[in-house]
Amino acid sequence: MERRLDRITVDRGADRLEQDLESYRELALELGASQAKVIGVQDIVVDDRVSLKCQIPRCFGYGACAHCPPHAMKPSELRSHLTQYRRAVFFIKDVAPAVIVRDRSTIKERIEVYQDLFKIVTEVESRAFYDGHYLAFGFGAGSCRHTYCSQHEGCQALEGKKCRFSLLARPSMEAVGIDVYQMVARAGWEMYPIGSNAKADEVPKGTLAGIVIVQ
Repeated sequence: MERRLDRITVDRGADRLEQDLESYRELALELGASQAKVIGVQDIVVDDRVSLKCQIPRCFGYGACAHCPPHAMKPSELRSHLTQYRRAVFFIKDVAPAVIVRDRSTIKERIEVYQDLFKIVTEVESRAFYDGHYLAFGFGAGSCRHTYCSQHEGCQALEGKKCRFSLLARPSMEAVGIDVYQMVARAGWEMYPIGSNAKADEVPKGTLAGIVIVQ
């Protein structure tokens, strides 16, 4: 995949922003996203109750890594940052129900699909960075602690050490208060609530979501 390395300009490529955004949308699809669209930051739904759900009932990832609550960026901080951005690329990846439900027999496959989702985010963010949108940033899905460090003891970043996967690990959308369910529904895509006790034959399909805020 050829990468363009552009000179940094004062306007950060504002004249070709829409063209770039479309290329990032297409890149997300090429990398395995099932659906992708360009959205305005006003369409990013940030709700403090989303990160509250990480605590009640307490998620197994709560406090387990630097990118999960209570260590992750607060919803109020994200709202403040978004006032300085205009456009983003939002996408979903369809996942087989048998993989997404919490079944010990599919742990390996489940980790792989989450890693695939994180890869889409990092690749799109990287492309935007090298195109001159150097303040682009993205969020994945699920806990990076369990996606990348499930075989390791503890989160090194919480211990003040370098993250083992510093260029891949990042907060999930829900960790920073983004209402993924609401955004997927507004986009006209399918998503179903899958709780800890959900069974594969009860779920039409699994859905993971990611986003890259570009400029």
